[in-house]
Amino acid sequence: MNGLAQTSSRDSHPNSADNATLALAHQVVGAFAVGPNPYDVAVEQFESALPYVKLKRGLIDYLRRSNRALLISFPVIMDDGRVEVFEGYRVHHYTTLGATHGGLRYHPGVNLDEMRALAMWNTWKAAVVNIPFGGAAGGVTVNPLSLSRRELERLTRRYVTEISPLLGPEVDVLGPDLNTDEQIMAWVMDTVSMAQGHSVNAVATGKPEPLGGTAGRIGSIGLGIAFVVAELFKRLEYSLQGARVAIQGFGRVGSHVALHLAEQGARLVAVSDLGGGIYRPDGLPVEELIGHAARTRTVAGFPHTEPITDEDLLSMPVDLLVLAALGNQIRADNAHRVQARVIVEGGPGVVTPRADRILADVRPDCVVLPDILAAAGGMVVSYFEWVQDLQSFFWTEREVEARLREIMVNAFDRVWALAEEKAISLRTAAYVLAISRVAEATMVRGIWP
Repeated sequence: MNGLAQTSSRDSHPNSADNATLALAHQVVGAFAVGPNPYDVAVEQFESALPYVKLKRGLIDYLRRSNRALLISFPVIMDDGRVEVFEGYRVHHYTTLGATHGGLRYHPGVNLDEMRALAMWNTWKAAVVNIPFGGAAGGVTVNPLSLSRRELERLTRRYVTEISPLLGPEVDVLGPDLNTDEQIMAWVMDTVSMAQGHSVNAVATGKPEPLGGTAGRIGSIGLGIAFVVAELFKRLEYSLQGARVAIQGFGRVGSHVALHLAEQGARLVAVSDLGGGIYRPDGLPVEELIGHAARTRTVAGFPHTEPITDEDLLSMPVDLLVLAALGNQIRADNAHRVQARVIVEGGPGVVTPRADRILADVRPDCVVLPDILAAAGGMVVSYFEWVQDLQSFFWTEREVEARLREIMVNAFDRVWALAEEKAISLRTAAYVLAISRVAEATMVRGIWP
């Protein structure tokens, strides 16, 4: 990637006066940079773990594929009276453990292969942290910036109506993803509830708290990343105090990672987002930077900083590189330039399989924390919200954060132990753990008839 015009943050900046508008503005460029097909990446990552898991060929074929996929075309009346037709998707990768869960994204590049990949990754993410969800994913091929708020609502409600045979608290639970937010999840919940004739809070997560949303949802992915990074640094005998951190993508994920790592003494030296990149060797004041980004919609132009490109950030000699922007960021053509000691995937498909192999050859000391472990905090807190909605009994933010930490640390411990036992990477170990759990559940339940 040459320059920052192709970079997008994964979520809206916190503390903004208009988070929804800001999220769309920062994310419309897409979920994956130029590179391999995301479904091919997902399958290759799955297959890389198979030598360490004893599975029958038929079960391998089953887990490689999606359980079901729905493709829909639906009309929406625009504000000027025109009728436009949109294409949408909902994919369930694995349904054996119970309800599926996955995000809803709006983007011009949404397609079936992307949905299949995301659904598969969500299955492994849930399994790594031992959450009884299967993986799902959904989206609409649309540029959300081209829609008014009323058009966005009509599109959302029509999409939900079209996929309603696949929805329900015990069937499939939607969550926010690229270019969707709390308001869209509220429309999802209301559309299903109106059709059922009663409130169905647990059909969506990431909702506003008055509609059954959970405390501690905002920033949960970033907090989960901070928990596992702290554990990793302990195991590597690295110190977070004074550790140099670079973050690509400064939305809700990247900014919260920065906040939580700064609390542990880490030093944020470089950041990039859609509008540009900045560098300050003595460290950036995180809270001031978040305020600047909320006002200007970019980190670029922050005082007393040096402008940098994406290539500069990705090749910077830092202790920790957090990638919370597009997929396909570290690829075969740039992996050899990476100098970070630790790379954290803040989203799916960030480091391609070929890049993984190159890093293993040229940078065997570089540790990669895979997305299915590092960024599982959002899945965990979505599960918490679903459980609370089903019980109509809600937890405090402190309780949510404490339970999140326990689950993330336990998952990291299991993955680390597997990696050491089998002399494999953390990515492969995470997949081995996830696939083993899913395969065991499938065989214990049985294949009928």
